[in-house]
Amino acid sequence: MTAAAEAPRSWGGSLGAFRHRSYTIFWFGALISSTGTWLGNLTVPYVLYQQTQSAVWVGLAAAAQFGPAFILAPLGGSLADTRDRRKLLLWTQAGLGVIALLMWAQWASGLHEPLLLILLLTCFGVLNGMNNPAWQSLVNDLVPREDVTSAVTLNSLQFNLARAIGPALGGVLLATLGATWAFFFNALSFAIVVVSLLFVRRHPSRAITRAGGRFAAQWKDALAYIGGTRAMILAIVLCCVVGVLGNPIFSLTVVFAETVFDTGPVGLGLLTAALGAGAVGYALAGAIVRSRRSLGRRAAAAMIALGLALCLIGVVPTLVLGIVAAMAVGAAFLAAFATLNTTIQLLAPDQLRGRVLAARHMVFSASIAVGVLLCGILTDVWGVQWATIAFGAALVVVALLVALLPGWRFSLLDQASASPDAPISESDSPL
Repeated sequence: MTAAAEAPRSWGGSLGAFRHRSYTIFWFGALISSTGTWLGNLTVPYVLYQQTQSAVWVGLAAAAQFGPAFILAPLGGSLADTRDRRKLLLWTQAGLGVIALLMWAQWASGLHEPLLLILLLTCFGVLNGMNNPAWQSLVNDLVPREDVTSAVTLNSLQFNLARAIGPALGGVLLATLGATWAFFFNALSFAIVVVSLLFVRRHPSRAITRAGGRFAAQWKDALAYIGGTRAMILAIVLCCVVGVLGNPIFSLTVVFAETVFDTGPVGLGLLTAALGAGAVGYALAGAIVRSRRSLGRRAAAAMIALGLALCLIGVVPTLVLGIVAAMAVGAAFLAAFATLNTTIQLLAPDQLRGRVLAARHMVFSASIAVGVLLCGILTDVWGVQWATIAFGAALVVVALLVALLPGWRFSLLDQASASPDAPISESDSPL
């Protein structure tokens, strides 16, 4: 960390943010925390499916984890715009760590009750709804404006590195030490990120203008802005489409592993890690080669690619081919989500940033909950392959309809390119 933080000013491009000590500490802490979170995101559906043999329970777990954000994100957005974001994150991350520790205690004690695990996940979702807007906004506070693009790229990279490392580590732990140790290491990762936040400070050049007024007035301003900006409406709606139709694959890899590819925890870990590896490949390629396509064209191409990749993973017969298809899904998902999320962040004014991101997180979390639950039901009825193919085909159809819809075409997203505001983060854990 010290070497990275003391890097010479000549550093630029995608590595420029690493010359700032606070950002570097935050990045490594976030990498460890995200790795633990993805380890937990593999362990929870695995143990639930082992206990119940039902994809509906897997869907309920995702709904419990992300559903509360629909209710709590507005409060999180206002807190991010009116409070010290670092101190807010210290409290929320500590609370999330306590809940993760309770999950470990439940499993270590032998109390393998699905309903209790769902209850703990709901509490986790409540705190995460208040945590997420501040987490995203803090990235912007740790570097000067000229290094925000670098911070975006590196933040996206750490999130997707964790998506690759966490499930692979989880597969090994589940196959060797069992679920109890997987839950324990997830809880430990929160302790590490809390310690890292103690050493993080806002960059001197980043003056924070905190919002005033009452909660209702704050959100009246934010919603008036969102409702009056067609490009923002389209970007948020398309984020929801990606959440409903594209995200369920991340929770249902356990069903693919057991019912389609007939593999154990290690194969499950590799399959889930492949989703992250594909995203890492996209993030690295994006850091090296800057696309010349407009935001609208990038969003359209990414959504169609994601739909086709989902159809592909729905038809491949072997684990090896499934891993290849999962990498394609991971790359396409990040391409779609990062493009839409960056559009939202470019459009959002600085003084409304926390609340706009909270609104996006709120509806996106709700879309994840709906999508995973719906796909879980269809999986129990049709099988996971046909359910995934149906969702992929629907995603392609929606993308084609938007491309042809007068007044609401993808080109509307190009308005974000003219905004003077820089994006905060291209990565946001849907899980």
